[in-house]
Amino acid sequence: MTAARHLVLIPSYNTGPKVYETVRAALAQWHDVWVVVDGSTDGTAEGLQRLAAEDQRLRVLLLPQNRGKGAAVLLGLHAALAEGYTHALTMDSDGQHPAELIPHFMQASAERPDTMVLGRPVFDASAPLLRVRGRRVSNWWTNLETLGAGIGDSLYGFRVYPIAELIAVMQGQPWMRRFDFDTEAVVRLAWRGVKPVNLDAPVKYLKAEEGGVSHFRYGRDNVLLTWMHTRLMLEFLLRLPLLALRRVRRRPPFQP
Repeated sequence: MTAARHLVLIPSYNTGPKVYETVRAALAQWHDVWVVVDGSTDGTAEGLQRLAAEDQRLRVLLLPQNRGKGAAVLLGLHAALAEGYTHALTMDSDGQHPAELIPHFMQASAERPDTMVLGRPVFDASAPLLRVRGRRVSNWWTNLETLGAGIGDSLYGFRVYPIAELIAVMQGQPWMRRFDFDTEAVVRLAWRGVKPVNLDAPVKYLKAEEGGVSHFRYGRDNVLLTWMHTRLMLEFLLRLPLLALRRVRRRPPFQP
């Protein structure tokens, strides 16, 4: 079996100076950090390229136009696979995710490289109540669609994916290119037999004066999530007999 090789993959779109803090924090914890600039117009592409010129551990990939988080991640996955990497830890560029836990997540993935290691968010008082309640709904649907495969959280983007498996999932259908990427990725990987391993991780919701930037739009993105779960449920009904058989036989992703 090929030894696992891990990198940190950060999709970024118009997060301003906060992306530099995120990248430096990631580099302090891991030796290979890649950023995919998803058509940003805030000047951070140029700033990140300057950082990469000073630090060979950092690589910057550019998309000329904004195509969405999933599209940015997929670009990075293809490039990483071509370089011989087997796993990617994705994290947001806006400072919400705990860079100090990168080694912990990488170790868990290295110990069980056939799994996906998912962050399970631990919220503090900064978390908007509407967002917390909304993700509970999404998590309920996700566990139904996977027949209780054990996904702790469907939306938290701090997680380690097996690269080849995720590319195979994404190339098989035209969705998973925008905000809906995180949820659909874990459902389809579970269908493919990739077991979820859940690890607690804090999440920060930064205020504007702290440099926080959010591109989440309640109306638009909730419509997108609803459409995604509708599609997944229809496909789940077709997959249900096979999933039920796997569960009874404790086959992936239902193995201990």
